[in-house]
Amino acid sequence: MSGHVLEVWGDPIAHSLSPSVHTAAYAHLGWDWTYGRRRVGEDRFAAELAGLDERYRGLSCTMPLKSVAFAAAESRDDRSELTGAVNTLLLTEGRRRGYNTDVGGIVRALSEHGITGVERARILGAGATATSALVALAEMGAREVEILARRPAAAESLVARGERLGVAVQARALEVSTPDLRELTISTIPADAAIPAATAVALADAGGALFDVGYGHGSTALTTAWHETGALAVSGEALLLHQALLQIRIFATADVSEPLPDEGAVLAVMRRALVGG
Repeated sequence: MSGHVLEVWGDPIAHSLSPSVHTAAYAHLGWDWTYGRRRVGEDRFAAELAGLDERYRGLSCTMPLKSVAFAAAESRDDRSELTGAVNTLLLTEGRRRGYNTDVGGIVRALSEHGITGVERARILGAGATATSALVALAEMGAREVEILARRPAAAESLVARGERLGVAVQARALEVSTPDLRELTISTIPADAAIPAATAVALADAGGALFDVGYGHGSTALTTAWHETGALAVSGEALLLHQALLQIRIFATADVSEPLPDEGAVLAVMRRALVGG
């Protein structure tokens, strides 16, 4: 467990808190690993990947790289296959193995707040993270999921994916004035995206608990609206924390289901590093 190099890649990447979280975990575990960040866009991904030497054990891939990482993986876990997105590459044994830890991170983060099952939910946004949210909801037993997007046509692939998962998915415009009641809302809209206050209030009144997966921009219009209703609002840092823990399991053993040594304490130091930025 010595001398390995790991990085998070994406564009933009300067805001990423992953280096702090991973570094804290490795220090607690006593591993001589380093974890950095690198700005990489889709156009440079293949060349940068080809340029890595044997010191590199794995990569965390954030936006906009989850599709190209999927294509680059020589094997993939079930959650990657279900989503078409890879956010974790394990580079060992001369192979590139792909994983999706966003799905498990969503499930774990919600479970931490007492949400272990849901029947009717709503997803805001229609990108790669929305796909992971849909698969997570399916794992939690969801039967009906509504997708609200600025361009409902962008959610067509999610409607089709819902059919394969056994979930009834409908797509509507984000600026809905009278949304119906849902037990849970997962927002995958960027934290700095502008959402009209009236839309946020309408969604909060009918949306159940909120999991706003964006982070790094303080309180959003959505979290503000949810706080005013008194309903539960879970921040995106929870997803970052739990998907990172699953990534470290993969980097350690290639088995996402294998807990780390003293994992409760590892999670605690990661959480402290996250709070400290």
